[in-house]
Amino acid sequence: MKKILLSVLALLPFLVTAQDTYLHCGKVVDVKSGKVLTEKTIIVSGDKIKEIKNGYVSGGEKDKSIDLKNKTVLPGLIDMHVHIESESNPKTYINRYVQNEADIAFESTVYAKNTLMAGFTTVRDLGGSGVNISLRNAINKGLVDGPRIFTAGKSIATTGGHADPTNGMKSDLMGDPGPKEGVVNSPEDGKKAVRQRYKDGADVIKITATGGVLSVAKSGSNPQFTVEEIKAITETAKDYGMLTAAHAHGDEGMQRAILGGVKTIEHGTFMSDATMDMMVKYNSYLVPTIIAGKQVVEKAAIPGYFPEVVAQKAREVGPLVADMFKRAYKKGVPIAFGTDAGVFTHGLNAREFGYMVEGGMPVMEALASATVTNADLLGMGESLGQLKAGYLADIVAVDEDPVDNVATLEKVTFVMKNGTVYKNE
Repeated sequence: MKKILLSVLALLPFLVTAQDTYLHCGKVVDVKSGKVLTEKTIIVSGDKIKEIKNGYVSGGEKDKSIDLKNKTVLPGLIDMHVHIESESNPKTYINRYVQNEADIAFESTVYAKNTLMAGFTTVRDLGGSGVNISLRNAINKGLVDGPRIFTAGKSIATTGGHADPTNGMKSDLMGDPGPKEGVVNSPEDGKKAVRQRYKDGADVIKITATGGVLSVAKSGSNPQFTVEEIKAITETAKDYGMLTAAHAHGDEGMQRAILGGVKTIEHGTFMSDATMDMMVKYNSYLVPTIIAGKQVVEKAAIPGYFPEVVAQKAREVGPLVADMFKRAYKKGVPIAFGTDAGVFTHGLNAREFGYMVEGGMPVMEALASATVTNADLLGMGESLGQLKAGYLADIVAVDEDPVDNVATLEKVTFVMKNGTVYKNE
């Protein structure tokens, strides 16, 4: 009996074979080499790419084939700047008084799914109420459909600064939020805030190095941290294995952030040539969010959409981002793809590609910024951002070659994340 059992166990690997998926791809974008390859078969086993073969190869009887012969196939896209909990609307400033955490959570699941269906299989969430951490966990457990999320939890501000959660409130509601709530006023406060983010479960640290457009505060560009405060934050974040991103519109605040050790500068609206040179020197990345600048200008033209203090900043700041991007790209500033989705409708993220191309960046470089570059910044360069054997099976497809028509990226027709197909039109 024992011999029979051992014989059966020895045969099990041959009797029980996992189903593989064979993707027959008409075109495949190799973002690393910048080439578009033709007639490839991507073999997916479990959550990873098992192999990529030339031509259209068939599997066994139990394997599944998906016909993408008329499509262009790319790695899953990565957006380095979203706000997955929320989406801009005329009630945004009232909602924080009337919405419960559960309301935010249910809405966030819709935004997450819309993002995934748009071909963005990974995002970096740069600030919310903390629901973003729970949403990430729910997606990881398979309870909610959405992208892989790396989140900052609640971003870190100074008192009255962009991301102070009590800005615009009446005096008896303002209180005095501190490091736990993401408000700091000294290097020691900064260290405590980072450790609190780590305790909460954040993956990355986000600071608001300057004023911002959408906060109910006068300035959209003034520096709001000292270099010493920023250094305390970035050094502590490094101890806990986290990079630091800095929202920054104003030039002085950007320079302080770069000197303080921040890795990515978000927005960069008023960036000077001198600051661009600093970014090249320190290998700091610009996340330009051009689409957000364009969207806030459109919304500011709608009467009553924003409080007037916000609308005024939107009209001033929004039109400048595209020109800044052109200059930064020509200067050789390292660029990572990010959109600020949530400031506009989730799922429209790919419009950023068109604006980057308008700014002088070739399509292939824009695609690399949203794949290999972002994967490296997330510390996932060995498993995300490329279509390569051993990498996670995050795969999307569009109808046309984006090199010929960049707008095709706005109409993703196939989405696979971790080997699971979420969309196939």
